[in-house]
Amino acid sequence: MGEDDLTDIYRQESAKSLESEAAKRIAEAADPIRDARLRATALKDLLESDDLVPAIIARLGIVRAALEGHGGGVKVEKATADENGVDLVINLDGACIACGAAPGTLQGIQKDLLATGEVWRVRFSESLLDTFDELGREFVLKHGNVTFV
Repeated sequence: MGEDDLTDIYRQESAKSLESEAAKRIAEAADPIRDARLRATALKDLLESDDLVPAIIARLGIVRAALEGHGGGVKVEKATADENGVDLVINLDGACIACGAAPGTLQGIQKDLLATGEVWRVRFSESLLDTFDELGREFVLKHGNVTFV
């Protein structure tokens, strides 16, 4: 067995462990009945509703555990819908602002929301860039694979 094989095995086992721990943390804090109701309601039907942010959170996977577990959240700066689906501009809230893990959080939010098939574009508020130090800003712009507006 080569080094690459061992790396792949470790990556797979780590991912399983992270997913299991995240699911446990989400289950401890979430209301499964409310989450199911929110997931069953189309995001486009919630654009003007106070349930939009909770519906977005209900659609997140492993990144939800990081957001809620660390005292953070999301704010929707802009949400529209057209024939392609929902277009979102999101900002982070709470402890997530300027967190060193924020680039990964942004990627996770984007990945999970695009995977729903309801959302066709996720962008993030440019004001988030002001919360990072110079190195963090440079990193997220170069390696974050997300768009700021």
